[in-house]
Amino acid sequence: MKPKQDKAEADITTQHKNPYETVKDLLKDSITALNMDENIYHLLKKPMRVLEVSIPIRMDNGDIRHFTGFRSQHLDILGPTKGGIRFHPEVNVDEVKALSIWMSLKSAILDLPLGGGKGGVIVDPEDLSERELETLSRAYIQMITPIIGPQKDIPAPDVNTNPEVMGWMIDEYDKLRGYNIPGMLTGKPIIIGGSEGRLSATGRGVVFTIREAAKVLGMDLSKATAALQGFGNVGSMTAKFLYELGVKIVGITDASGGIYREDGFQIPELLAFVREGGTLSEYTEAETLNNEELFGLPVDIFIPAAVENQITKNTAPAIQAKIVAEAANGPTTPEGDKILEEKDVFVIPDILCNAGGVTVSYFEWVQNAMNFYWKEEEVNQKLEERMVEGFRNVFELREQKQIRMRKAAYSVGIKHIVKAFEARGRIKDSDLTS
Repeated sequence: MKPKQDKAEADITTQHKNPYETVKDLLKDSITALNMDENIYHLLKKPMRVLEVSIPIRMDNGDIRHFTGFRSQHLDILGPTKGGIRFHPEVNVDEVKALSIWMSLKSAILDLPLGGGKGGVIVDPEDLSERELETLSRAYIQMITPIIGPQKDIPAPDVNTNPEVMGWMIDEYDKLRGYNIPGMLTGKPIIIGGSEGRLSATGRGVVFTIREAAKVLGMDLSKATAALQGFGNVGSMTAKFLYELGVKIVGITDASGGIYREDGFQIPELLAFVREGGTLSEYTEAETLNNEELFGLPVDIFIPAAVENQITKNTAPAIQAKIVAEAANGPTTPEGDKILEEKDVFVIPDILCNAGGVTVSYFEWVQNAMNFYWKEEEVNQKLEERMVEGFRNVFELREQKQIRMRKAAYSVGIKHIVKAFEARGRIKDSDLTS
């Protein structure tokens, strides 16, 4: 089967804003707030390595078509770089740079011994046959093999890639090396070294942070309502776990359309419908809903689980939620963020909210190194411990400094990375204060 788990997330129309410029601005702002020297900003603003590759593929009709791929490695000061591979027509070099920086910050906030990496290929998988997709997946790994490996850079699934694609990629890498190296990537099928709980990890982590935010806000989740943008792997798992906590999910949109039900969806029923090949637009037990209407729903929790640049100066004013949980990477533009701040919305920033995926990817890498594997209950317990600790560290800094959650999250991540630079003697005391 061709991978479709995140197709819905990837196709939602965005208002384009360069994510690399956004993340650099956020870094600069946080470093200034920490009273650190500008040298720290220059250390963090640029990935240490970015590779661009041309990938020639013979298509089913006999033509040769060239695809462009990228791999960005931000920092390896704490350990090998780590991050997903996305297949999408809008992949570009600035996007993968930004995503690799966000991955570094996620790992730092969750105290993982990893740096940030990210990769992608400019392609719409829906345009490819299964053979073409497999050939492209294997060829991409061939091209980036010199800079990846379990102690260098560890890929994983992302938009439009899944365990099946990871299986092709690790098989190609192992053939090139001549022996099995299960820790070379994560998110692979369990039978060849994948981890229990990995597929649901990002959504589960999102819900852990929502639960913690509800506690500090005094919100009773069993009486709360929510709306979701995106119903791919992350969005659907988030919906599943929120439903289990008693949250009433009243609105959902994806690439096919949107649905609304005032009394809330039976999420298990909806998940079964989608698993059987249905789309949200084909679900008849609800009213139709578009993105604009979704943003304006009077809900307690709003969850962008699509792609970048969704909460903008145009969409943010309509949001009525008390909590915005950023299940996607970079879903909020600086202009949108300013509006949420003025509305006093409690934002769980992406570099904290969706860090469950990289956390369980780390667990998978550890299990591969030991060649000993944990039960799903143990994986989920360890994930909860990391996510709760990360949330509390960020929230405590927010309360201490009286700053917003996003700035607090960036500050926690930056301080952690700077400590590693300091421990290695790569920065001086004079670099720590401006």
